[in-house]
Amino acid sequence: MTNRAPQDELIRHIPGNGKFMYSPFATFNNEDIIRLFENELNISLKEEDHGRMFPVSNKAIDVVRALVGHLRKLGVDLRTNQKVHDIHLSEDHSEITAVELADGTVIGCTSLVIAAGGKSVPHTGSTGDGYAWAKKAGHTITTLFPTEVPIRIHDPLISGKKLQGLSMRDISLTVLQPDTFKHVKTHRGDMVFTHFGFSGPVALRCSQYVVKTRQQFGKKHIPVDLDCFPDRDLEELFGSVMDMLNEQPRKAVKNALSGMIPERLLLESLKRSGIDPDQSFAVQANDLFRSWTEQIKAFRWMATGTLSIEEAFVTGGGVSLKEIIPKEMASKKTAGLYFAGEILDLHGYTGGYNITVAFSTGYSAGQSAAQRTWYAG
Repeated sequence: MTNRAPQDELIRHIPGNGKFMYSPFATFNNEDIIRLFENELNISLKEEDHGRMFPVSNKAIDVVRALVGHLRKLGVDLRTNQKVHDIHLSEDHSEITAVELADGTVIGCTSLVIAAGGKSVPHTGSTGDGYAWAKKAGHTITTLFPTEVPIRIHDPLISGKKLQGLSMRDISLTVLQPDTFKHVKTHRGDMVFTHFGFSGPVALRCSQYVVKTRQQFGKKHIPVDLDCFPDRDLEELFGSVMDMLNEQPRKAVKNALSGMIPERLLLESLKRSGIDPDQSFAVQANDLFRSWTEQIKAFRWMATGTLSIEEAFVTGGGVSLKEIIPKEMASKKTAGLYFAGEILDLHGYTGGYNITVAFSTGYSAGQSAAQRTWYAG
């Protein structure tokens, strides 16, 4: 439903132009969202890990029914399954005048809020239609790209499905610049190997940086490092590895190091470092184990991109914020036109941040649109 983090933390979790949200949050923020649902809509919420807020019932349908019921109580005319074909503007294109439906019906209006979402998860109805209407009204659409999306990896371990389904807990993933290998972005959390690459929270958060780095440098392959032990420095970890091996020098290496990292990754990483997992430490060179320790601290993978924008959880890019009045969510190009949610060049990480942006911008846009219509009377 939202995230209960302090405002500055909310902003940090909206890497796509998050500072724009200071003004909408001043009007309607995450605590206001919680009060709305609990006090006015009678939906009890609970706080889970990382500040994420959910309905106590764990049923999304309860939220939908509460919102729809509230609209009906207020006498709002709801028109579902009526596809919007176009928007109409005045002759000089200075203001909004109507909405045209696919069946030819024209609905006159003095205010219009476009909250049609991005291009991601199209089966929910967000197929990108709103961008054309925004363009017609004179708005710039920044480059669209997938974000919060699984990452594609080029590696025999991935294509051979040797790690498919393997979960990694509390690791860090770092996106690097090609050639220089300078750090672009690091995120920490959980990850899962798939048949095409990486998924899970930490991969989703890193995905936009893979996309942007590919675009920036014009490279097909972007290096990504996996750190299995983000809290431990290399020398301390190497010391622990050597202690484990020296305690059982005659034991097969795969057994002596069992439990350090998931077994399948342990076996494949040992082989990649030139270590025979079935042989004992006593018959293998120490330098190989330093190499292996370096590998599990920075296991290098090559990202070839992400899944498509339609398969992403969130769309990056959208209506340029330079053309929006943040306090009102009003268009600077066309009077009576307002925008809210993911159609804007605003995107957050998963964890309740995008829906918070949607509710906050939606509140400001709706309030402003209603005031204009009221005064037009």
